[in-house]
Amino acid sequence: MTTTLTRVPARASRATARKGPRRPPGLPWILPALVLTVGLIYYGIGYTGYISTLNWDGISPGPESVGAHNYTRIFHDPIFWEAVRHTVIFFVVTFVIQTILGLVFAVILHAKLRLAAVYKVIVFVPVVLAPAIMAPVFRHMFAPDGELNAVLHHIGLGGLAQPWIGQTSTALPVIMFITIWEWTGVTFVLYYAAMTQIDPPVLEAARMDGAGNFRTLVSIIWPELRGTTVALAMLGAIGALKTFDVPYLVTIGGPNYATEFLGTYIYRMTIPLSHVGYGAALSIILLVVALVMALLLQLAGRERKGR
Repeated sequence: MTTTLTRVPARASRATARKGPRRPPGLPWILPALVLTVGLIYYGIGYTGYISTLNWDGISPGPESVGAHNYTRIFHDPIFWEAVRHTVIFFVVTFVIQTILGLVFAVILHAKLRLAAVYKVIVFVPVVLAPAIMAPVFRHMFAPDGELNAVLHHIGLGGLAQPWIGQTSTALPVIMFITIWEWTGVTFVLYYAAMTQIDPPVLEAARMDGAGNFRTLVSIIWPELRGTTVALAMLGAIGALKTFDVPYLVTIGGPNYATEFLGTYIYRMTIPLSHVGYGAALSIILLVVALVMALLLQLAGRERKGR
């Protein structure tokens, strides 16, 4: 009787012997990012939350603890509510106009436009221009003796000339105009990229069924762009909450707080006025509102997708 012995490889036996709790294979790769995120972002948020409970100018060695007083003060602050109102108006107007313009530009380019590369560059160039570079241009353009009023006088509409950024009735629309000019290129690029993912046979079938350009846009293209629209709404809402550079560089939040946003108000209270505790409380409120708004928009997008 012959017995056949099967030799177990040494590597397999050693691997079996080492069985036990294993470290996740991806941990070494994500650990630096995790440390950076926790150490900078979340620590900064926590420290800001701590400062928001203080009455402190940011320099004095003995800050006074005031508990939730800064938060209760916010809800009785008329300038804060004015900044919130400006933020809501700013988001609604800029999002609607940017959506319409971006969709129109994307449809035009999707229709096999000549010199498409030049067209893309012209629409997208404002996105890459720094607001700090363009702010002096816009301040001069909308000044009482600026180019806009000069053009109005030249074409016989001098009665419409006015100090556009020097009065409360027109300062906010100017800020919205600048923002639309600056960020419509992003909406255009995202819509154009989404339109290229629509199956051509679907569009051809709509054409064969007698659908015209407008009907195809409304019934076929626009529903397919719903996910992109939700993403743009989320980006626009968070961007409106963080708006700072354009209103600060062009109007410094004025005149008479007419272009005050949450970002400019936080800066005004924290740096020039040295109310660091109150500015930190405003920052925490801004963070909470941004998170809630992003969550609501995300849930709305999922519900529509489920339907």
